[in-house]
Amino acid sequence: MSDDAAQNDAVQGGAVDIDGPAVMRMRRHERDHDVPWALPIVVRRSKADIARHVDVLETVAEAVAVFLDDPRSQPGGSWYDDVEFWRDGAIRKVVRRGDGKQFEDAAVLECVHVEHPGHDGFGDADVLVLPPGPVQPLPRELKKLQVGGTEFPLSADGGDGESFTVDPVVRIELSPHVDLSTGKAAAQCGHAAQLAYEQMPQEKRDTWREDGFRVRVETAAKDAWDGGTAPVQVVDAGFTEVDGPTETVRARW
Repeated sequence: MSDDAAQNDAVQGGAVDIDGPAVMRMRRHERDHDVPWALPIVVRRSKADIARHVDVLETVAEAVAVFLDDPRSQPGGSWYDDVEFWRDGAIRKVVRRGDGKQFEDAAVLECVHVEHPGHDGFGDADVLVLPPGPVQPLPRELKKLQVGGTEFPLSADGGDGESFTVDPVVRIELSPHVDLSTGKAAAQCGHAAQLAYEQMPQEKRDTWREDGFRVRVETAAKDAWDGGTAPVQVVDAGFTEVDGPTETVRARW
């Protein structure tokens, strides 16, 4: 499942002290709206030409940054008020999958659309990000899309499926201690991209924009993860797939 509410942005060190002040500051879901809001994300899942797991994660992260940078999300834009209302609560993201006509129907709605060619014989990674809104009711085009089953293969040979992205501005590290579905991991990478976009200096954000908001996603080595930190550290609220507050991804630039 990938109905996903991150707690927020940063916690010092690799361990999560659930009673500490950093985690208390991160519990934005405790100040959530009476009717929860979410950022809808749609991933094309083609049975005949399926994308790789890591390509989906990178494309979702990029698409979230592109969405936030879109003029419609900025002050004066048609999405701005909804984006600000959503950001004032939990930065929940819901990843759904669609194929063929279902995906194309969703793409007719106002959205940003990011697509990248596949690697190693896999299909393209194709992602939509739509303006945030209440989790219910949904537009008809989204209601028919599935939240479950958002699993994509790692690689053709059973390996980890290494990223082909070289020299990005932003790198996102997955925790080596949790095993997440593609949909859940994509939502976590989307959180990391959002928090990186919001927290990095303007000059660095300009450089990232010039680079097309590309990211590289990789799983951290256990020693590096346990002994390290990063400007952005996402702690998941633990509603799905993980048990309690759990650090899932980090981002650095």
